[in-house]
Amino acid sequence: MSDAVLYSQDGSIVTLTLNEPETRNALSDAIIKALVAACGRVNSDLGVSCVIVTGQGCSFSSGGNVKEMERRAGDVRESPAAMRRSYQQGIQRVPLALFNLEVPTIAAVNGHAIGAGLDLSLACDIRIAAEGAQFAESFLRVGIVSGDGGAWLLPRIVGVARAYHMSLTAEPVDAATALDWTLVSAVVPVDRLMHEAVRLARQIVRHPPQAIRMCKRLLRESETAGLATSLELAAGMLAELNHTEDQREAVAAFLGKRPPVYTGR
Repeated sequence: MSDAVLYSQDGSIVTLTLNEPETRNALSDAIIKALVAACGRVNSDLGVSCVIVTGQGCSFSSGGNVKEMERRAGDVRESPAAMRRSYQQGIQRVPLALFNLEVPTIAAVNGHAIGAGLDLSLACDIRIAAEGAQFAESFLRVGIVSGDGGAWLLPRIVGVARAYHMSLTAEPVDAATALDWTLVSAVVPVDRLMHEAVRLARQIVRHPPQAIRMCKRLLRESETAGLATSLELAAGMLAELNHTEDQREAVAAFLGKRPPVYTGR
């Protein structure tokens, strides 16, 4: 795994740490490639049941590299078609990779989450923030629009009116406002952020691994499905889960008032 994103695993919990603090973890090509590779690694490892995404240093991610934007804007040799393809084959792979992770994801936002950095956090399932964190959908400030999934994700998380507010003013909101707007589900002191993220991850991974993955998939599919389709998908999942050893262990442990021991089978 690239040093641009640190990959560490503790039991069934993986932590991905953006590791370019000198740029406030701007989404460089190295970070993009490493994040996509890490998501593929997680999906292929059935021993992983939850992922935490955070940033090294004082920022979660400052978003795109503005100096690189300046270079590209002045490069008349890059056609609009070529630039469109570079977005599709570059940074747009990140929200797709995170969104399609089979296991739940927690963004532990340790500082600024700006532009593409905010969109990165939005692609995670749960967000918690340090008290000093700030969030901004700030693309208009550099004359562009979100190309990282924010226009799709943000209204679904904070509602349409607040998504318009954040996108059109491009102004940051603080952690307390983010909590009030349901952009994050908890705000904690910065020195407790990773402790809280791990505590939350452990609450998730104490459940049967197959059921965790199916629960996330059911929620994902149900976001855009009709009720009948969601129920049909749930019925199929239940049919599978009721034939697993872990489901029988879950019931036995519940009735026996003892901690369950899951094997992933």
